[in-house]
Amino acid sequence: MRTAILTIEDNPDNMELFAWILEDEGYAFLGVGSAEDGLAALERGSFDLVLMDIALPGIDGKEATRRIRADPRFARLPVIAVTAHASKSETKEILAAGVTCVITKPVERARLIQAIKSGLLEGPSHD
Repeated sequence: MRTAILTIEDNPDNMELFAWILEDEGYAFLGVGSAEDGLAALERGSFDLVLMDIALPGIDGKEATRRIRADPRFARLPVIAVTAHASKSETKEILAAGVTCVITKPVERARLIQAIKSGLLEGPSHD
């Protein structure tokens, strides 16, 4: 069975990029445009990892991650934050929300794949 990745991203260009990379790497891919849709998808489906944009309309990626972590079923689900907000203080806030790791936009393919493979092997870390 292929590894299933849920991608929560509101920018269509970024979503298309993620789809190309993930499908090319052999991952099953589901993309949604809001945190609300992502949380609903987690209720309906089975995913091995979540790619989470941080700046989302409605519920942002940090709050969505906190909600994911609050559910015991998803407490160890790897959540990789993908953000253009790369300041040190913002990165600390994102990590404090419970993400596995943070990667910055523009996304480099090799870095994304490395983060996914690491997240799948190690699960969340809260250093």
